[in-house]
Amino acid sequence: MKSIRRLYFYLVAFISIEVVLWGLILLIRSMLDNIVSGTVDDLAQALALILVGVPIFLVHWLWAQRASAREEEEKEATLRAVFLYAILIGTLVPVVQNLLAFINRSFLGAARLSTVRAFIGGSQTLTDNIVAIIMNLIVAAYFWSVLRAEWTTLKDRENFSEVRRLYRYIWMLYGLLMMVIGAQQVLRFLLYIPGNVLGELGREVMVNGIALLAIGTPVWIYSWRVIQDSLSDPAEMGSNLRLGILYILALGGVITVVTVTFTIVNELLLILFGQASTLNEFLSEIRGPLSVGIPLGVLWAYYGYWLGRHIESTGDRIREAGMKRLYYYILSFIGLTVAFVGVGTLFAFIINLTTSRGLFVLGSSDRSMLASSISSLLIGLPLWLVNWRPMQAGALAQGEMGDHARRSVIRKFYLYLALFGSVIGGMVTAVGLVYLLLSTALSGDVGSNFVKELLNLVQLLFLFVVVLLYHSNVLRRDGTSISDALAEKQSTFSVLIVDSGDGFVDTVKAALAKSGAKVQATVTTLDKKPEGDFGAVILGGSLAVDAPAWIKSFGGSRIIVQNDANDLVWADDAAQAAESVQRLAEGQQIQKKKPTRSAWTYVVYVFAALFALQLLFMLLALAISLIAGF
Repeated sequence: MKSIRRLYFYLVAFISIEVVLWGLILLIRSMLDNIVSGTVDDLAQALALILVGVPIFLVHWLWAQRASAREEEEKEATLRAVFLYAILIGTLVPVVQNLLAFINRSFLGAARLSTVRAFIGGSQTLTDNIVAIIMNLIVAAYFWSVLRAEWTTLKDRENFSEVRRLYRYIWMLYGLLMMVIGAQQVLRFLLYIPGNVLGELGREVMVNGIALLAIGTPVWIYSWRVIQDSLSDPAEMGSNLRLGILYILALGGVITVVTVTFTIVNELLLILFGQASTLNEFLSEIRGPLSVGIPLGVLWAYYGYWLGRHIESTGDRIREAGMKRLYYYILSFIGLTVAFVGVGTLFAFIINLTTSRGLFVLGSSDRSMLASSISSLLIGLPLWLVNWRPMQAGALAQGEMGDHARRSVIRKFYLYLALFGSVIGGMVTAVGLVYLLLSTALSGDVGSNFVKELLNLVQLLFLFVVVLLYHSNVLRRDGTSISDALAEKQSTFSVLIVDSGDGFVDTVKAALAKSGAKVQATVTTLDKKPEGDFGAVILGGSLAVDAPAWIKSFGGSRIIVQNDANDLVWADDAAQAAESVQRLAEGQQIQKKKPTRSAWTYVVYVFAALFALQLLFMLLALAISLIAGF
């Protein structure tokens, strides 16, 4: 209930302060504007924003301040931290953007180019930028003082630390994005060779890129330095946010480099196979990909280095190997997919060539298909082998490291994803093949492309079967090795079951048998402990409350099975205990067993993460295509 109320007040306060802020900016701009046209409308709009926004903001912000001063829980709430840091982002980012607009126009003016060609703020004036910068800085300064005061009085800083970490990485990514786009614009101009088309690439591209670099570089350097200096704190060094961002930046860089390399190799092969192309045309084709690939290649090298450093700093070789697997398996899957497409396209080229009348006569489409297939193989096959072979070697190794590699969730997900793709792809191909055969047999009409279509479907089905058999064999060998290793470990483990009646022993034994556990189980009563060395004891919750001395002094693990006897309620922590008391006081039933997440929940999480990653790359590709023009 408190969280919903807190969300309401802080969300309304955030929206209303932004309304007031930009109302003030619009008011001052309209007062300083010498142009008569539109001044009345701008003034009316500004006053409306201010008059409506101010009382709403004050009501909600003053409530938040009083609640924070009254209750420690409100002061330490994550939503309060999110609000304060979001306000800083919402005010300081416009400061940077307006500064960028001013510098961009200044550089264009120095180059004697029209300021309307600026990357951002081409239609703005110096007055517009100064007003926005000053007003946003005033609001940012106020909330920065509030935030600084909060840090000095917080007893528990965990929530604020997590939000601050996110805030710092947002600034780092913001500066990095400006740097990458700026470098891309500069390289695109440097690689440009003038053509005969009027209005192609102009000098404003170079100037806009320099302006982006002039602003983005200091932002990135400062924010990245702050992040690096904070790593002396173990919580910062071991944060999942840092690891995730390093993964995304390194993977985004390597995927872009692979794509650019494919494009360049494909263009070279097209020329090698006889496609008429001048040097200018070739450079024009690869200019856009190169201008993107070079900055992201540098990004891959830099953040790949820091990703390796971060993984090595864990000091735990098992955890270190687990962190590396995600990186290797993602690249392995990409390499496998590209290589599969390359082999399929190569077979399709051979089939088209052998079934066509003009044997060994290459048309433009044939050259394109051959170049694409060879490019895919030259890029995809080495990428798959370089990343798959160490993962396979680790899974085939004996000992503890090999066991962890074979039991890795990431490895299982990779293998089942390959099986899923090959089964679904094979099923679709088989449907197409059966349809082709049935439709031809029923109609009696063998078309001119029947043989070509038949052979293409057969070769594609063959490739899917090969991928299916290979990965299913790998999965089967992993399962056999895991079963043998686990069975050996379990056979040496002894567990003691305390009989509490009501079929408790039979229930536990049935559960052990169902799980396939090979442990040695011994049954005893509450009165005595049998002779022997036991790793764990299992007993019911009602017995654990009034357990004898030998159970309390038991050296191994004590596994207590929750039950409903004597109105026992097991709380995981004090917060859950307080919730249970509240429910009892209100006459409600207590949920005596905390629900656990099923395996399907984790599957949903994995697919959601993959979808988010795919969406991120789609947005990145869209932004690059809009900028680079390819």
